[in-house]
Amino acid sequence: MKKIVLGCIADDFTGATDLANNLVRAGMRVVQAMGVPTQSLDAEADAVVVALKSRTVPAEDAVQQSLAALRWLQAQGAQQIYFKYCSTFDSTAQGNIGPVTEALMDALADQPGGDFSIATPAFPDNGRTVFKGHLFVGDVLLNESGMQNHPLTPMTDANLVRVLQSQCRRKVGLIDYKVVAQGAAAIQTRIDQLRAEGVSLAVVDAVSNDDLYRLGPALKGLPLVTAGSGVAIGLPANFGIAPSNTASALPPAAGFQAVVSGSCSLATNRQVATFVQAGRPALAIDPLKLDAADGGAATVAQALSWAKDLLPQGPVLIYSSATPEAVKAVQARLGVQAAGDLVEHTLAAIARGLVGLGVRQLVVAGGETSGACVQALAISQMKIGPQIDPGVPWCHAQSEAAPNGGLHLTLKSGNFGTDDFFIKSFDCLK
Repeated sequence: MKKIVLGCIADDFTGATDLANNLVRAGMRVVQAMGVPTQSLDAEADAVVVALKSRTVPAEDAVQQSLAALRWLQAQGAQQIYFKYCSTFDSTAQGNIGPVTEALMDALADQPGGDFSIATPAFPDNGRTVFKGHLFVGDVLLNESGMQNHPLTPMTDANLVRVLQSQCRRKVGLIDYKVVAQGAAAIQTRIDQLRAEGVSLAVVDAVSNDDLYRLGPALKGLPLVTAGSGVAIGLPANFGIAPSNTASALPPAAGFQAVVSGSCSLATNRQVATFVQAGRPALAIDPLKLDAADGGAATVAQALSWAKDLLPQGPVLIYSSATPEAVKAVQARLGVQAAGDLVEHTLAAIARGLVGLGVRQLVVAGGETSGACVQALAISQMKIGPQIDPGVPWCHAQSEAAPNGGLHLTLKSGNFGTDDFFIKSFDCLK
């Protein structure tokens, strides 16, 4: 089998498909693996994205998972490693972006260029830009975007150099927009200057896709790239790969349609409201009414009973999305981790039950929810298909819950997608 050229490690499942989507759009054939595979790749691909659920676990666990993924990707022949994190740089004061980046750099230190890497979550197509080292979400700074209220990784500082430096022992610097605007040669010169100053990691400004395309050639030969998904658009050309429609081809879609949403982001809350206002069938799961004693089993049964007769009529939505105030109330009662685990477990059981009822086109919203659903459906690999919205593609996966053809699946990051995403996504498969 042909060896892969790019090996990617993503810290959550929706982020993995976000990255894979951009690589596919740039012409790469991409397979996404759920967790670190135990065997060699069984499909032809130019790139493999190993999706981990490591964004909010203890830093030492995230490091060990990422290093295991690195070893597997190296065994598949990966020439360059890409560590992918969220476009809102989701992390805590302890990590996990910094600790994982440095662990990967340590492991690749003996390779030419292994003493340096870049960091940028910029994804202009989704309104994530970096200017003078500060991350903007649309027209506002990160810490004014709603991310300051994130239940697990509240982001209260938009200065990425400062945020990353607090997590790293290596010195962090900046490649600013003036340098990026001059192109790859100027970026490489700046990297050499930073190396001479003892800087090993550099946040890179990017306010447009043109900036990312200028950055791409400058990264050729670096053993490690760390970024959101945006940088991916400029990397395939380094391996002689050009955009092609065949890279995103999937089998024809069939079966019932459903959406399961656990994200509490502002974007997902708007998507839920749009679906409901359109008169589509939607069922809200109240986290405060979940019974921890039965693991949410009664709620799962009620939800599936509600959905059974509605599925033949069109897509249904089952959601636990809520306002920041409601989330805090649940956390106060159950504890942050326990509340999250109970909601994720319940929604994952509902997703598996929906597939059991004949759903073969499934949209899942929220990173943690997507990870739980993929695990509940026992999905180990996905073929990445066409884009619905920037960063969100349809995929096709085999699952023991969906024998004889598998299912089409979309894993949507909470912050991504237009307000009508839950409605229009199924039209993309027709």
